[in-house]
Amino acid sequence: MKLNGISDNQGSSPSRKRVGRGIGSGIGKTGGRGVKGQKSRSGVSINGFEGGQMPIYRRLPKRGFSNAQFTSDFNEVSIARLEKAVEAKRLDAKKVIDAAALKEAGVIRRERDGVRILGGSEAKTKFNLEVAGASKSAVEAIEKAGGSIKMQPAAEAPAADA
Repeated sequence: MKLNGISDNQGSSPSRKRVGRGIGSGIGKTGGRGVKGQKSRSGVSINGFEGGQMPIYRRLPKRGFSNAQFTSDFNEVSIARLEKAVEAKRLDAKKVIDAAALKEAGVIRRERDGVRILGGSEAKTKFNLEVAGASKSAVEAIEKAGGSIKMQPAAEAPAADA
């Protein structure tokens, strides 16, 4: 087999519909938009409009409140991901592993509100972690392997002026 002989399976990538290219194409003239009216024109924006009737999003009562000030955006890292980084010699298991070390190793892209360790697999390496949080299964797996997890409070979001 040669590279110039490789091709996709028949019908796996259909050709693009060229809309509005003459009556003979089958999708010419109105281009599948029907005739006249708001929907046939560009820039239409009528989602939620119910023909003058009070829309459902205004008929139903508002419930609850989500305060963005108290939400946290954690980097979630699994034990398996930590093991891979140690095996690839990008992470030193003998040193304390925190968000800065994980960023330097390329395990996380950027430090957000902290790192949360997730379980799901057994830890073979003895980790010494300083993170914002961890699942129960992750704590059990790391302590079973002889490691330790020290929980740090999540990075505080700047308080809004009242």
